[in-house]
Amino acid sequence: MIPRWKAIVGMVAGVILLLSGCAHSLLGWPELRSQLSLAQNTVDLTRGLQVAWHFGGMAMLAFGAIVLPLFVAAWKRKDVALQPALVIGVCYLVFGIWAMLKIETNPFYLVFVIPGALLVAAGWPQK
Repeated sequence: MIPRWKAIVGMVAGVILLLSGCAHSLLGWPELRSQLSLAQNTVDLTRGLQVAWHFGGMAMLAFGAIVLPLFVAAWKRKDVALQPALVIGVCYLVFGIWAMLKIETNPFYLVFVIPGALLVAAGWPQK
């Protein structure tokens, strides 16, 4: 069993992932689409980006749907394997840090760093 604080941190991260997945597709895509139309991109490029963009949003939802039940079960004192949460957390954290260092230092990328760090903290193995 994991400490209660880890279960809470993991649940918070799971909710953030679910909400960011919805926001990514429902709010992010219309803004990106309008910017793409201003840049007069081809229809094929816009459609290709749309598919990838919505896949990203769906993946965020899926990650939230994976980790939230794990930490709810942990809260209920059930034995759960937290490796999936740790893998997702490490990926989010590494991607967010890479984006901030390589693309631009923009606080927007904290949308990856924060839930990633929370999942790493919650999913890190205990001694």
